[in-house]
Amino acid sequence: MLLQVNGLGKHYGTTTVLSNINMQIQERDRIGLVGVNGAGKSTLLKIIAGELSADEGDIFRSKETRIGYLAQNSGLQSDRSIWDEMMGVFADLLEAERELRELEARMADPRLAENGKAYEDVLHRYSVKSDQFRERGGFRIETRVRSVLHGMGFGSFDPATIVRTLSGGQKTRLALAKLLLQEPDLLMLDEPTNYLDIPTLTWLEDYLRGYAGAVLVVSHDRFFLDAMTNVIYEIERTRCKRYTGNYTRYMELKAAEYEIELKHYEKQQEEIARMEDFVRRNIVRATTTKRAQSRRKALERMERLDKPAGELKRASFRFETERQSGKDVLRAQNLSASYDGTRVLFERVSFELRRGDMAALIGPNGIGKSTLLKILTGQKKPDAGTYDWGTNVTIGYYDQEQQGLNPDHTVLEELWSEYPHLEEVRIRTVLGSFLFSGEDVLKKIASLSGGEKARVSLAKLMLKQANVLILDEPTNHLDLFSKEVLEAALLDYEGTLLFISHDRYFLNKMADRMLELHAGGIDDYLGNYDDYVEKKRELAAFEAERSAEAATGKSAAAKASGAASAGAAVRDGAIAADTAAGPRDYEAEKQLKREERGRQRKIEQLEQAIEAAEGEIAALEADLLNPDVYNDYVAVQKVNADLESKKAELDRLYADWERLSS
Repeated sequence: MLLQVNGLGKHYGTTTVLSNINMQIQERDRIGLVGVNGAGKSTLLKIIAGELSADEGDIFRSKETRIGYLAQNSGLQSDRSIWDEMMGVFADLLEAERELRELEARMADPRLAENGKAYEDVLHRYSVKSDQFRERGGFRIETRVRSVLHGMGFGSFDPATIVRTLSGGQKTRLALAKLLLQEPDLLMLDEPTNYLDIPTLTWLEDYLRGYAGAVLVVSHDRFFLDAMTNVIYEIERTRCKRYTGNYTRYMELKAAEYEIELKHYEKQQEEIARMEDFVRRNIVRATTTKRAQSRRKALERMERLDKPAGELKRASFRFETERQSGKDVLRAQNLSASYDGTRVLFERVSFELRRGDMAALIGPNGIGKSTLLKILTGQKKPDAGTYDWGTNVTIGYYDQEQQGLNPDHTVLEELWSEYPHLEEVRIRTVLGSFLFSGEDVLKKIASLSGGEKARVSLAKLMLKQANVLILDEPTNHLDLFSKEVLEAALLDYEGTLLFISHDRYFLNKMADRMLELHAGGIDDYLGNYDDYVEKKRELAAFEAERSAEAATGKSAAAKASGAASAGAAVRDGAIAADTAAGPRDYEAEKQLKREERGRQRKIEQLEQAIEAAEGEIAALEADLLNPDVYNDYVAVQKVNADLESKKAELDRLYADWERLSS
């Protein structure tokens, strides 16, 4: 065992953040730490890392256990170059290499060869140090550094780039790269995915799966947690609970656990009610008073179950539109943009949006995705090209940096200043839907966490009732539960959606088009993220096949022409919005996608309802075997009536499920 936490607690004044936390970390564990924003996840990591002290409890670990910790948004600060900073991780190995070079120089000296004993001593020292150097990976230092830098998105950077000249997100990525090279026994990462694009995220998942030590990670990225974790610890209501499996398995186990606990609680409550009723009816009768007293004592001795707490309160909202936009929402033609008027970000970007589109804008970090959204919302001028919004379009924009919020305002003032015509009661009601209640609405914007600022921005966006939503990384600061609420609100949205996200789960659920931005323009793919990945694989396979044919010289002109046509069909037909088929076919395909998503959601809801109904029927059937029930005619009648009602409900649910599934 690498580390054990026993009975750990942390308080801030009268507020308890963590209580009786128990955790075990084994070698090669892949642990996800989850919970709502403010649950105490980061606090627990800081205590384990030694940056905070606990108020009670103990942490046990061996002296040899090395812990590496990357805090949230903790960028690397250095005046050294990227290369020197990374190579600094291997200072002891570099010193060992210098000693080897010195020994090699001495062995090459003819004067040493004349002294056989001295030569043998140097040769032996060289052999020992060389073996040690090899065993510790000394000959792979530069390869490891280049591999990690490339994986973390620094492959195209000049290694001589000074670290302090990098952006905040780049410094955070570099800090993570340095920590990975250090290879601690326990790697603790707090929200490592926030500044990573999809290719970097995929690389990090693969790297962590093969990591030699244990990993403890706080993340709100469900795709990431599913891909690399085998244990989930959930912090809820200051307590911690362990679940075996990845995030999806944890959700299944937690739901099943709640149902079982609720049934046990309800069954005990029914038993208590029956016993109390028996005592009340029989305590004064001479013939039954002893039995009643016996039941009363049994009640006093009974270990009462607490009612399961269930889910925490969630935000609840929906996006509505004041009016419908025209069918053609946006037409962008040959847009170009650069950074500081020098470095070109992208050029020749052309695409269209139609009413009801749910389009995701993807691409590597630094390609200009946020810049493109700022151009389309009028915050920045393009270097070239034009864009035209359609008729009756009203735009709602969500900025990932929350720059539209006034730090001097209170939460209440922030909404009221934007919508002064609304009554205070209405503003407070809206804020209550976003979990701001009571004194929370009087907090200054400057004092809010990232998640709280995100909820304020979403509240403002909801009140705008725009028919086009442009969202820049809307899930970045939201916890897992808030993401689910946002997804549900957007799935019911009747307007047009254009958004940037690196959350692959969110992309799969929300997108019906994928717009891939690159330096030379934009590629349009029909479908969600999984569809996009599959089409990219098809293209890669086709390109590989064509290259192989070209290399062997066996490709005839006719075959090449056919293959080119096939490739064009894959790229322009199966992948991109099929312009040749015309707008009517495109609209029909998009409507089919939307209807299929709705059908799948209804099937999921029905399956949950069926599972709940079957559980209730099983509990009622068990009640009929209870002597206190089958000896009571009235109770039997009631249970049978409830049973028939539940079975009829189950038949209806199955009929609906079969209709939707066929």
